[in-house]
Amino acid sequence: MTERAMQEPTLLVLTALADVPRHGYAIAREVEAISGGRVKMRTGTLYGALERLLKQGLVEVHGEEVVDSRLRRTYTLTAAGCTALSAEAERIAATASEATRRLRAARKAATA
Repeated sequence: MTERAMQEPTLLVLTALADVPRHGYAIAREVEAISGGRVKMRTGTLYGALERLLKQGLVEVHGEEVVDSRLRRTYTLTAAGCTALSAEAERIAATASEATRRLRAARKAATA
């Protein structure tokens, strides 16, 4: 990945796949849970993101099965996906830490 911040839908999808492989509907539900209900991915958005992440080598198809006469794909992170998600998590944590430090300094200065 580049130094550029990851778009939120990408971050959420990769996070949803970080612990176990999931199929599309399960990814959408997990994204909603991770975001506290703030983000509800539409089917087109989700599968567009998954196709892009497949092409980028960040996710791969873990398995396929037929359910109710429809093909269900299960996705998982690749090693590159784990690396990208880890780097983004570190970037976010560093930014949050700096924001917290500055807010504490501002509060301290305001009370002095």
